[in-house]
Amino acid sequence: MPNLDWLNLVHVWLPYTQMKTAGLPLPVVSASGVHLKLADGRELIDGISSWWTACHGYAHPHILKSIREQLEKMPHVMFGGLAHEPAYTLAARLAKMLPGDLNHVFFSESGSVAVEVALKMSVQFWLNQGERRTKFVSFRGGYHGDTFATMAICDPEEGMHKLFRGVVPEQFVVDLPDSNKNRDTLDCLLSENSKEIAAVIIEPLVQGAGGMKFHDAAVLAELKKLCSRHNALLIFDEIFTGFARTGSMFGCEQAAVTPDIICLGKALTGGTIPLAATVATGKIFNAFLSDDADAALMHGPTYMAYPLGCAAANASLDLFESEPRLQQVCAIEAQLTEELSPCRCAKNVRDVRVRGAIGAVQMSSTVDAVGLRARFVEKGCWIKPFGDVIYLTPPFVIEPNDLSKLTHAIVDEVCAK
Repeated sequence: MPNLDWLNLVHVWLPYTQMKTAGLPLPVVSASGVHLKLADGRELIDGISSWWTACHGYAHPHILKSIREQLEKMPHVMFGGLAHEPAYTLAARLAKMLPGDLNHVFFSESGSVAVEVALKMSVQFWLNQGERRTKFVSFRGGYHGDTFATMAICDPEEGMHKLFRGVVPEQFVVDLPDSNKNRDTLDCLLSENSKEIAAVIIEPLVQGAGGMKFHDAAVLAELKKLCSRHNALLIFDEIFTGFARTGSMFGCEQAAVTPDIICLGKALTGGTIPLAATVATGKIFNAFLSDDADAALMHGPTYMAYPLGCAAANASLDLFESEPRLQQVCAIEAQLTEELSPCRCAKNVRDVRVRGAIGAVQMSSTVDAVGLRARFVEKGCWIKPFGDVIYLTPPFVIEPNDLSKLTHAIVDEVCAK
């Protein structure tokens, strides 16, 4: 048993945690494939991919090799005035992968910042054309980050940031246009506030941290029509859904819709080190080209496009090209659909839904997340419920036997009640 004298809560402030009542987190000493090894020797099958990042599993040799080589050469150098091959290669590869003319890549270090940059781009797009538009439209059940601007476009009623209502700028947070009534309501909102609204932002197909809520690809197509009709920009936040999680490389592909701006992160580096990107079309980029220096996008994270992160991302993209990730996601989807189906018969289950490598069991009320998590650990599984949802987002490389252990753990808990 390794020395665990370091494991205390004296100096560490944990995420999304009431520290007064918090218990000690599980000490992890290593991770490989889809397994987390604890300090006491137990192993857990990771059903969450470390908040949806470790799509290739942990410690993939190709990514580790690329990181080691880059670490020895140049882990970081400022991106202002200096250039390095990993970033330029990554930008070109992302532009080639993405639909339409999403060709201009702005790098950052986290998903929240990538969304902040998208919002900033949107406002300045209009400012550079002499229009002051400072409002955004987002959707109930949505989540876009924890920074100030991103909190403002999260659901103010149900989301984790409701405490800040009245502190952050008030935006238009409405129902998804998934019915004729909701579509007409959004149509009127965009029409009546067309001179104020800079952009509409949505998580395509799946609202992740808001409760693993799904919507059809037709919603994205409808949004594109409405934004075109009312001259508003369209932002897709694919921090969670990007890189095959929903069954296509990017969620927007399923609707054949290209947004004006797309935000990427999480699985971009295969869950190794932080990196995110905000990618804009030529229409957006060209609005910043001017003889006026003030028309430039004045933003530049310190570790923007750092070589180590870009090397990891390039290695991750290599794996999407060389290994059968989309086929693996398709197989995971089929297995989740079959093995979670018994939950539909449980009296306390509201819904069971699966899309790509996402499986969610929605309960009729808020779950005992701490108690459930502990029981899943006893079964050798790392599953982290929240709100009224018990969900799985496993690494794409998970073997069927390991996935069955995860699904059976959920079924046992849900159907035993």
